[in-house]
Amino acid sequence: MCGIVAYIGEREAYPILINGLKRLEYRGYDSAGIAILQDDSIRLEKQVGKISELEKVIQPEQLRGRVGIAHTRWATHGEPTVNNAHPHRDCTGNIALVHNGIIENYATLKMMLQEKGHQITTDTDTEIIAHLIEELYQNGTSFEEAFRGALLEIEGTYGLALISKYEPDRIYAARKGSPLVVGVGENEFFVASDAAAIIAHTRNVLYLEDGEIAIISREGFVTKTIENEIIEKKIERIAFDLERIEKAGYPHFMLKEIYEQPRTVADCMRGRLIEDEGVTRLGGLNPILHNVLRARKIFITACGTSYHAGLIGEYMIEEYCRIPVEVEYASEFRYRDPIISDDNLVVVISQSGETADTLAALREAKRKGATVMGIVNVVGSSIARETHGGTYIHAGPEIGVASTKAFTSQVTALALFTVMVARTKTMSAEEGRRIIKEMKALPQKVEQALQSDPIIQEIARAFKDKRNFLYLGRGYNYPVALEGALKLKEISYIHAEGYPAAEMKHGPIALIDEDMPVVVIATRDSTYDKIVSNIQEVKARRGRVIAVVSEGDDQLNDLVDYTIPIPTTLNFLQPIVSIIPLQLLAYHIAVLRGCNVDQPRNLAKSVTVE
Repeated sequence: MCGIVAYIGEREAYPILINGLKRLEYRGYDSAGIAILQDDSIRLEKQVGKISELEKVIQPEQLRGRVGIAHTRWATHGEPTVNNAHPHRDCTGNIALVHNGIIENYATLKMMLQEKGHQITTDTDTEIIAHLIEELYQNGTSFEEAFRGALLEIEGTYGLALISKYEPDRIYAARKGSPLVVGVGENEFFVASDAAAIIAHTRNVLYLEDGEIAIISREGFVTKTIENEIIEKKIERIAFDLERIEKAGYPHFMLKEIYEQPRTVADCMRGRLIEDEGVTRLGGLNPILHNVLRARKIFITACGTSYHAGLIGEYMIEEYCRIPVEVEYASEFRYRDPIISDDNLVVVISQSGETADTLAALREAKRKGATVMGIVNVVGSSIARETHGGTYIHAGPEIGVASTKAFTSQVTALALFTVMVARTKTMSAEEGRRIIKEMKALPQKVEQALQSDPIIQEIARAFKDKRNFLYLGRGYNYPVALEGALKLKEISYIHAEGYPAAEMKHGPIALIDEDMPVVVIATRDSTYDKIVSNIQEVKARRGRVIAVVSEGDDQLNDLVDYTIPIPTTLNFLQPIVSIIPLQLLAYHIAVLRGCNVDQPRNLAKSVTVE
């Protein structure tokens, strides 16, 4: 969840580190800090709050040096204070490190180190690592042996980078369960938890795998296992460019990413639609295609927004492929000992490809013998590498913490998968061609949905001060209601709940009065008459109704308070269009309430700890 950046080379480290932190601030913004090797000491600066607060306390001319590490934190152990901010040091001040993850046995290690005389000064688990390395180094081992020895004693997850007065021309890095990438420049090297931090300097990177370390100097690097086995790593090239992670004139990344969706939906489908044959092709599934097509049951597991995409995928696959599907939160999946066999397919969905709970579910599914398929956005991520096969959604970097374009691209990828499998079973070529023709029209329909923004801004002004919202949908639009409610609560801090519309009578209707806005997805489909009845039930109790309706549908104009017209498409594709106004509604309400929509409180973009 936190952000790491490190540098070693011939340039001044501070400008590189501070700008790298700014590109990682979406991963954590409780506090931040920088440590730079300066002459014969380590100079450290830390501050609570955003990166701008750290900049205020730093005088760059006094923080000079060519080797350094930096961190932006999302607190797990210990409150966000200056003392708990990273980097952390040992007793001597000769070691400084930054860390993402959780050390599960830190309490035991802390007690042991205190008994040996170490002065632990923070509430974090990270500080323990520095003291543990110090303890082992003082016992006469080499610094590298102390580093590896400390990692062998740690239980938990980490991505970390370390500098030391003992070896001032080196950066040590290690990974277990938390992503870490090494950037390769000309006589300079970078370490980061996300390639976005270093893309301005190099596109050549190598990804550390779990249980691997990197020892980096200006002359080059060595990669090893923790057990000291040399590993030859392949240098890869980052596909996206710097422009993809800039705001491009938009006031917030979230708004930019909402408006990118006509392109990102198209990018997800690019080269994958074969209209003449009425089929779709996902090359990343070729190695496992036989197992995919013979699967007798499919599990979909994910967290948050990706879970909602998975629910839509369940409806798609069961309707068109006639394969039973079970969708479960990844955080619950592995702990309930699911019944999985070797003729099952487990689909894991994650924007970042690093979500800790989803990775754990993936590994549990593999252990039980299932074929595991990934749907991810980030190329080279852990899930992308550990699944048997999968597909990238090609949404590009998503910086806003509240996911928008990744959701629509995930649903698009699930639609592609559904058609691919269905065409081998019961779907005719004619039906396949009809669906693909409609899929090709999706980007334009998303563009049309964005044109409702002025209406949505008016609605946002009317309801920005409400304390509760209810979202209702049926069929494919029920998960859309869940996702719309999640967006609102994530960024505006308004309590919002999504329900199947018919379930309103079984409890939530008790909440409805003139102060309760109810957002209803009421597009024209087989459940339309039923959802109109649900709207009437709300109005009978003086609820305020905002209805997302099909273009040209005037039936609800006199019944509801506001209508938001959107284009219609096939039922199973409708969520890709229906979610657009709900994303915009959440965004505009949050802005009007003065919230930081890109960096909502208590949240981080990539949840890499349980």
